[in-house]
Amino acid sequence: MFKNKCLLYFVLLYLPHTAPALAQSAAAGAGQAWSPTRNVEIIVSSVPGGSNDKTGREIEKALNELKLVPTSTTIIGKPGGGGGIAMAYTNQHAGDGHYLMVATSSINSNHIIGASKLTYNDFTPIAMLVNDYVVFAVKADSPLKTAKDVMAQFKAKPQSVAMGFANTFGGSRHVAAGLLIKALGGNPRDLKTVVFKGSAEAISALLGAHLEMVIIGAVNAVAHVQSGRMRVLAVTAPQRLTGTLSFVPTWRELGVDVVSGSWRGVMGPKDLPPAQLAFWENAMRQVSQNAGWKTDLERNYWSEDFAVGAQLRKDLEKDYVDTKKILVDIGLAK
Repeated sequence: MFKNKCLLYFVLLYLPHTAPALAQSAAAGAGQAWSPTRNVEIIVSSVPGGSNDKTGREIEKALNELKLVPTSTTIIGKPGGGGGIAMAYTNQHAGDGHYLMVATSSINSNHIIGASKLTYNDFTPIAMLVNDYVVFAVKADSPLKTAKDVMAQFKAKPQSVAMGFANTFGGSRHVAAGLLIKALGGNPRDLKTVVFKGSAEAISALLGAHLEMVIIGAVNAVAHVQSGRMRVLAVTAPQRLTGTLSFVPTWRELGVDVVSGSWRGVMGPKDLPPAQLAFWENAMRQVSQNAGWKTDLERNYWSEDFAVGAQLRKDLEKDYVDTKKILVDIGLAK
């Protein structure tokens, strides 16, 4: 009897204090589940209307349509530095899944050329989503009528073709140009290139007859092709695009083995806990399967390129190695 009274006294004295701790421990043990508890910032590295900004807004649109996030979301623009400013900002929020960065191939090229100390290893890769292949385009009245004319001109005198692109030396557009020259047997260091802050500026320079060619995302060319002011000669995609640009041959069709695009995906700050990473991987998988998202891809001439986990890491590593090779050839890296 005495023992039972002591046990009852112990329970009454300590249970009120231990119950919350036990509950928290149980939650932590079970708790693989996580979801945002405050506003989620989607960080983009381009000005409104730029490709990176468009990607962020399409992601936000799909997240909201599918009701995948229980809180608000906000697009945060951090343009500049070839994506470096956006990376630096994201890097300030280690371990916090309320920050998502729309990452591009510039995360590799910036590090390779020394423009940034940050690599994808300084973030938490969440998902690869799309690939934005580039087109080579000229003014409608250009003497370069076909891609074969461009090939002949590059072989004869590559520096006679001034090419414009956005938004940094060593970026995906520059890489595409270097790969083309190399595939044609030329020296990528012979490229004559002009870098602009955005594709719109490069296009204006082309239409004003200040350039012979631009290398731009496919979607940026469509309106100008439809108006008759621009001709697209070739695309770096593995197969032809659809819609307005379905007539454009790939470089591979023309006998030149060049496939090059700008991948885009989502990364979080460094050291995201497993539960937060799992939440966003699942969310991005659902985004990629959404009918509205697929329509957006088609409208923007983006190709689906979804990957997470080990495959994503493998793809990032390969992209780093391949990008470094051509940037060394161009003379921007050692």
